[in-house]
Amino acid sequence: MFSHVVIFWTKPENPNAAAELLAGAEKYLRPIPGVRSFHIGKMVPSHRPVVDQSYQVALNLVFDTKQQQDDYQVHPLHIDFVEKVFKVHCARVVVYDFE
Repeated sequence: MFSHVVIFWTKPENPNAAAELLAGAEKYLRPIPGVRSFHIGKMVPSHRPVVDQSYQVALNLVFDTKQQQDDYQVHPLHIDFVEKVFKVHCARVVVYDFE
């Protein structure tokens, strides 16, 4: 199993950026083949100081293999998402990949 976790910080000047990011991920990323599990959502506030609350949206994808994730990265829909959604609405991103 290969997990691909992406943490997004949206552009503060666009109050609709998180919603646009969620909609764009549903449109461009969910249909990409090879994804075993797809989950995207907004940050949930917490009273626990150990929980990072500085981001707005997180994406959690699970693949059977690293190769499937590599194929996902170069898929035309992923490229469209980066160009049409991510670059427009995000100020920062951090990725955590693990097996």
